[in-house]
Amino acid sequence: MHDDDEPVGRVLGRRQALMLLGAAGATLAVAGTTTARAATPIAGSPEVCTLDCVVKPEQMEGPYFVDERLNRSDIRSEPATGQLVPGTALVINFTVQQIRQQQCTPLPGAMIDLWQCDAFGLYSDIPSQGSSGRRFLRGYQNTDQSGAARFTTILPGWYSGRTLHIHVKIRTVGTNGRPYEFTSQLYFTPEFGAAYLRTDPYRRKGPADTTNSRDSIYRNGGAQMLLRPQQAANGYTADFAIGLDLSNTQVGRPD
Repeated sequence: MHDDDEPVGRVLGRRQALMLLGAAGATLAVAGTTTARAATPIAGSPEVCTLDCVVKPEQMEGPYFVDERLNRSDIRSEPATGQLVPGTALVINFTVQQIRQQQCTPLPGAMIDLWQCDAFGLYSDIPSQGSSGRRFLRGYQNTDQSGAARFTTILPGWYSGRTLHIHVKIRTVGTNGRPYEFTSQLYFTPEFGAAYLRTDPYRRKGPADTTNSRDSIYRNGGAQMLLRPQQAANGYTADFAIGLDLSNTQVGRPD
């Protein structure tokens, strides 16, 4: 388990971030608010980001990561049966970029793992929870040439002591040629979370006993990891863009 739940850096404006990234010793993970928006490129030059950049926090991996190596975009089903877990559908569109020399370019081939509890607070493949051998709500995707990857999951339920959250791990190769990992957690606004917990099947368990403001992990940078889902035909959809400084060995070390 990786317990680095401290924010990796501080919030930066776009100009500050790009100045910092151009300086010696530039650090950490930089991400856009939703999706990367590229400026008109000069012919023959790399694409340059016009992101409003912030430094994203790594947070603890927690005890429930299992490296299933289950390559799939829709993680809602139990692979052994094909049965979908109950819950409201959520599509997450990731955009992963590499920050280098004041420029932001798509990062293809990055492995994004997503895992979470079901609508009632249960994780799959955890012996202590009686779910050994099951693999629902777990999976990974590799980013495409534009740095994009899409997951279909459900809005998560809750369990005692934690606010609503989804775990994410991004694995690639650092500039030193060694494995690079960025691990964190995604959250929801209290208003959005409280509203969907009043719907089926979530309302069977009632309101969460821990909100963002009372969650010790969220308080260490969680506000920078908020999803902002928009209603779609069959549930919700949310975008999350993140840039990685692959020269930062502190962030990139294996969890």
